[in-house]
Amino acid sequence: MTQLVTLSDNGNFQQLAAAMGMSADVKKEAKKSNLARLKIDHSGVMGEEEVKGKVKKVQVVDAGQFALAVSAGDKEEKYFCEAPVIRLFNQRFMYKRYIKQGEKGRFVKTVMATDINGDLRDNDGGFNCGKPSGWIEDYKSLPDETKNLLKSIKRVRVLFGTISMPSAIDAQGNAVAGVENIPFIWEVDNKDAYKDMGAPIAQMAKQNRLLPQHNINLGTTENKLPNGASYWTPTAALDLSATLPLTDADQKVFADFNEWIDGYNDYIIKAYNEASNEKSAAEFDEVVEEFVDVETA
Repeated sequence: MTQLVTLSDNGNFQQLAAAMGMSADVKKEAKKSNLARLKIDHSGVMGEEEVKGKVKKVQVVDAGQFALAVSAGDKEEKYFCEAPVIRLFNQRFMYKRYIKQGEKGRFVKTVMATDINGDLRDNDGGFNCGKPSGWIEDYKSLPDETKNLLKSIKRVRVLFGTISMPSAIDAQGNAVAGVENIPFIWEVDNKDAYKDMGAPIAQMAKQNRLLPQHNINLGTTENKLPNGASYWTPTAALDLSATLPLTDADQKVFADFNEWIDGYNDYIIKAYNEASNEKSAAEFDEVVEEFVDVETA
């Protein structure tokens, strides 16, 4: 039985177009990610400066600043800022794991979900990047190989929003104006940072506020390691002094983020299906080989 779709000027275009059989003639083009990527830079940027006729290495960007990588055509621009302001629109969760292969290595990543209470398919044909399902009661009794695997799997809080960078500088240390309201993605995978960035979101939820209704002021804290090296974790202060209105433009930003997430998840699921099919075929071949060996022995 054909489902009745009401013809209306203000109806859902995609639904109406599908009901009219228009979808087959629409060429679906693969979309490239134009989202800027946010992270904390832990090493800084070195440059060169001429002093009394001699070229010397100098620090042009201090470590511990936020770095925003923005695609500009075929190249990438990086902007740095000590205290950016973000406005969140979406939050998702995922697992990821880095596997070293040669010089570059590769990432195994799961789909993004609104929580991580269930198993998440990954692009390696498995679930949770190899993390076993459920709670592990006796971690100490696990073999070292399993412990090392679990340590390599990171729980990730994925944040989507817009960012403004007052007093931004580029990778040469030059001031950059106009770095405002840029859509970004931030994969927060450090254990402490994961917790820290959840605090302002929990605070909004308790006060029945939506993510884009308030800005969050970011900063960083330096943490010293026993070997003398440092790493930085974020600080996040929720700005409750003003409630931001939700406009039609904000609705589009929100929709664009959701579309990006759907596209990413479709990609991971496709990779999962391809990898799991390859694994199934390989396992089948092994069973056949064992059977043949037994029969011919």
